[in-house]
Amino acid sequence: MADPRFFDRAGPFTLAALAQLCGARLLRPEEGGRVLRDVAPLETAGADELTFLDNPRYREAFACCRAGAACVDQKFAVAAPPGMALLVSGEPYKAYALAAQAFYPAPPGAAGRAPSALIDPTAFVPEDCEIGANVVIARAARLGRNCRVGPNTVIGAGVEIGDDCRIGANVSLSHCLVGARVVLHPGVRIGQDGFGFAPDRDAPVKVPQLGRVILGDDVDVGANTTIDRGSGHDTVIGAGSMIDNLVQIGHNVVLGRCCVLAAQVGIAGSTSLGDFVMIGGQAGLAGHLHIGSGARIAGRSGVMRDVSAGETVCGSPAIRMTEFFRQQVALQRLAKKKGGQ
Repeated sequence: MADPRFFDRAGPFTLAALAQLCGARLLRPEEGGRVLRDVAPLETAGADELTFLDNPRYREAFACCRAGAACVDQKFAVAAPPGMALLVSGEPYKAYALAAQAFYPAPPGAAGRAPSALIDPTAFVPEDCEIGANVVIARAARLGRNCRVGPNTVIGAGVEIGDDCRIGANVSLSHCLVGARVVLHPGVRIGQDGFGFAPDRDAPVKVPQLGRVILGDDVDVGANTTIDRGSGHDTVIGAGSMIDNLVQIGHNVVLGRCCVLAAQVGIAGSTSLGDFVMIGGQAGLAGHLHIGSGARIAGRSGVMRDVSAGETVCGSPAIRMTEFFRQQVALQRLAKKKGGQ
């Protein structure tokens, strides 16, 4: 059970209602009237809680689980313990996520402005926005309806923010246009100077960074992530992209729709990603590359060349996954051979 000091729970919900919310099929429709009151992990879920199984390595834990119901793929239904109701879905984790959203919806904002907030007279801030303590909103900035802005955040001159955005504490925004329903977690920095300079024998010469950052709708940016504005072209983050904590995105980078970047990824300037690209934690991408749609880059990879659409790469320098594993097998055989001499 989530700590009620921090989370407000909705519900309860019947299994039939949850199945509809999740887009899942209730394996035994006659159980549709059963009531669930919460969601929980496999190990702790009880008789009135919903859990899920998505990874086959947890099949044994699933077989011993005491949850009242679970979101599962059809192929794992036979492993369920007696009495457990099953919400069958080809995407059980997604189904569970939708159920969890129903039990724990985002808390509503509380419209109002803290007395310590500094809002320029030329800024446009709708009355239904929630503006926290010590927030600074500079000249000609524009916020959409129902936005929430956390304490100590600075919204620079001319910045535009769409409807229903949630901006955490200690965020700084400049030179950017932000879409609707965007979530910026605490400490995010967007729109600062990119890393642009001309080499010189005496000292590097700073190149003015004259572009913007464009964030599409439904983007989620993790804590302490930085996104530099473009040097001339814009830095663009495509709609629906999910960016983890401590990510660095350089100037002129373009992300397509629904890209997923794990923690500590670094993308150098002018690299472009297609749609639905996934990058594992601590991977680094050199500048001026193109990563095709649907490509996957494993964690801690060093990418120094273009990656084709749908290709999976790993290692440093990154190579195709299949070639990487062939090399690993060859190295292991060589090590065994040397060890036997």
